[in-house]
Amino acid sequence: MLKPKSRWIVKQSDQSKTESLAKELNITHLTASLLVNRGLDTVEDARYFLFGQKSNFHDPFLLKDMDKAVARINKAIEIQEPILVFGDYDADGVSSTTVMMKALNELGANADYYIPNRFTEGYGPNEKAFKMAAEKGIGLIITVDTGISALHEAQVAKDLGIDLIITDHHEPGPALPNAFAIIHPKLEDSVYPFKDLAGVGVALKVAHALLGRLPEHLLEFAAIGTIADLVPLLGENRLIALSGIAQMKTSQTPGLHALLKLAKTEKSAIDEETIGFLIGPRVNAAGRLGSADPAVQLMMTSDSEEAMMLAEEIDSLNKERQNLVAEIAREAIDEVETYYPVKDNPVLVIGKEGWNAGVIGIVASKLVEKYYRPAIVLSFDKEKGQAKGSARSIAGFDLFKNLSTCRDILPHFGGHPMAAGMTLDLNNVDELRERLNGLAKDQLKDEDLIPVSHIDAKIGINEINIATINELGQLSPYGVSNPKPKVLIEEANISTLRKIGSDQSHLKLSLEDAGKTIDSIGFGFGHLHDHISPSSKMSVIGELSINEWNNIKKPQLFLRDAAVTSWQLFDFRGLKRIEKLPEMILGENVKWVLFNAELKDKFSAILGDSLLLISSEQEAENLEMDLSNVVLLDLPPYKDLLVKLLSGKNPGRIYVHFYKENSEFFTTMPTREHFKWFYAFLSKKSPFDLKRYGGELAKHRGWTKETIEFMSQVFFELDFVKINNGFISLVKDVPKRDLTESTTYQHKVQAFTLENELLYSSYEQLKGWFDQLIQESVKNEEAIIQWI
Repeated sequence: MLKPKSRWIVKQSDQSKTESLAKELNITHLTASLLVNRGLDTVEDARYFLFGQKSNFHDPFLLKDMDKAVARINKAIEIQEPILVFGDYDADGVSSTTVMMKALNELGANADYYIPNRFTEGYGPNEKAFKMAAEKGIGLIITVDTGISALHEAQVAKDLGIDLIITDHHEPGPALPNAFAIIHPKLEDSVYPFKDLAGVGVALKVAHALLGRLPEHLLEFAAIGTIADLVPLLGENRLIALSGIAQMKTSQTPGLHALLKLAKTEKSAIDEETIGFLIGPRVNAAGRLGSADPAVQLMMTSDSEEAMMLAEEIDSLNKERQNLVAEIAREAIDEVETYYPVKDNPVLVIGKEGWNAGVIGIVASKLVEKYYRPAIVLSFDKEKGQAKGSARSIAGFDLFKNLSTCRDILPHFGGHPMAAGMTLDLNNVDELRERLNGLAKDQLKDEDLIPVSHIDAKIGINEINIATINELGQLSPYGVSNPKPKVLIEEANISTLRKIGSDQSHLKLSLEDAGKTIDSIGFGFGHLHDHISPSSKMSVIGELSINEWNNIKKPQLFLRDAAVTSWQLFDFRGLKRIEKLPEMILGENVKWVLFNAELKDKFSAILGDSLLLISSEQEAENLEMDLSNVVLLDLPPYKDLLVKLLSGKNPGRIYVHFYKENSEFFTTMPTREHFKWFYAFLSKKSPFDLKRYGGELAKHRGWTKETIEFMSQVFFELDFVKINNGFISLVKDVPKRDLTESTTYQHKVQAFTLENELLYSSYEQLKGWFDQLIQESVKNEEAIIQWI
């Protein structure tokens, strides 16, 4: 057995709706089932999702206060009143600032932007920045991707005579800022059809309203913030991402050209992963380590040389950020392991002085990935007595909702159900940890703390082809609420299985079923190689793709998890160096079984107290081994001992070594003709000196001396001969008896047969013999796969 690293939940689609979509839209049953499972279960919704065009963007004036905001901005443009765009320092904030600034500049506004410094000013609008703006004659401030929690700052703006327009998408609190206008899709009384816009999506709607048309030239910037901010890629977000990616492929923006060059990516290859893993992190890096201004300048500049200079600066910051994250993540893991073990902490709240506040959100994500617990990582400032933190969550634990119950100790916080930021007094960190863990213990069950893999469909290898994979591509771009489809291939045969990569950390395998095969690559899955017996049937989940090599296209699967639901046999019968065994047996709950007491000292020197000596059938029958990894170190003296040990039980794996010092298999097993000839010889030559001439007799017959000694002992036990001082002589007038009445003969036959069946049989024969004993349990599979 091989347990998967996550719980597999397979979605079952409504068959009637699936059939309807497949027929009406002329798509495969697989694609139709994926659409249904994503809630796109009507022909109209599915068609909009697959084939929706730019004309499907909603009217921006459906957003509350949009008409009021547009009138105020147009007035400022008309009289050339200074406008300040107040942004945020992440990729969404940078792209929001860019979109708003480009729209204002296009209309001839007297506009500038301001992004606070993460380290000296913190998140969101602040009083000092607003006062500086007033001193410069700013009469209108437009926030982008921030401001919905700025109750105090909104009042400050009002007192300063500044009109404040807030555009934001973060969760609104119980009270709203007293601003001139608030553009937000999630306001309680909002009638806007789509609630999940990113900050840049809201900025795009304002630009749309100001310009009187969809600003298609700004969609590439909107796509960056939308994808990087991990908002659901459905509805308008999907249109923004889809249209923005298409625009990027022909973009003339110098900043984008420069970033792609540094990332060694062609424009034609841009997709959501390019933005999520290459562009987004670089844009984020500037604000994480210092000022976000270079990132905005990179997006705004029309000069190629300046763009390359700024891109190189940002790329350098990104590399520094990566090193910093790795260092802090190591320290954070050490904090968890030393002080806050996961068995006692369903929510991880950790912090340390000196941790860079700009990267702790990434570290929190890494803790969630490693431990699958909601995590808050805090940077301590002992001089100010403050802790500044970032939080990431798991399904089932709403961060915003739970942190809202702690408002009395969180003077500043905001975010979403899955992510949040906060500032609190150092003295309240322990209180926050205690409260959140109490809430989590009430809300989360044990199974909620095991990662979940949501699987879109179970498919057969025969269903996988190039055309099907190309059609699935119509569901992209992928992201939150529209993840890359995961499919389950169940109980397939393993054609090939090997480690690859310079450090052997990756896995290459081919799966086969009914004569059809598919190649699979598992990056970072190399460690599974030694946990999988090639004869096993394997279940895998992963993402389908097309591998092109030398102009040949083949379907392939990117492995995301793997499982073997039945017991597995691992054959170490040929291993010479038994001291190597402990490092070759993998996993937990290992039972080291020894049958022969005379070998105890030999194996105890290697295994210590973990050795289990099984010398009776009762001991064998009583040994529990449910899902254990059972190692059979030596050959049992007789078969029934092994039968009692395994019959009807449910081991996870069996490792066979079957050590035996002296094999019976390669000695001669005398036949009845051998005994007949030896008896006739003794009738003529008795008494015969075995000690002196036994070796010569054996050599004459082409036997071994042990064969002569064995037959002599059998005759002795049957009272056919007497043996005295090495001389053997026949006893006359002895009744006839069968050879099987001799104990020595019985043991020899048993040992010979046992070695033949267990020690020298083929792998397939041995596996079949064990299969007859072991009653396999279906509960293994049920524990791995859930159907909903």
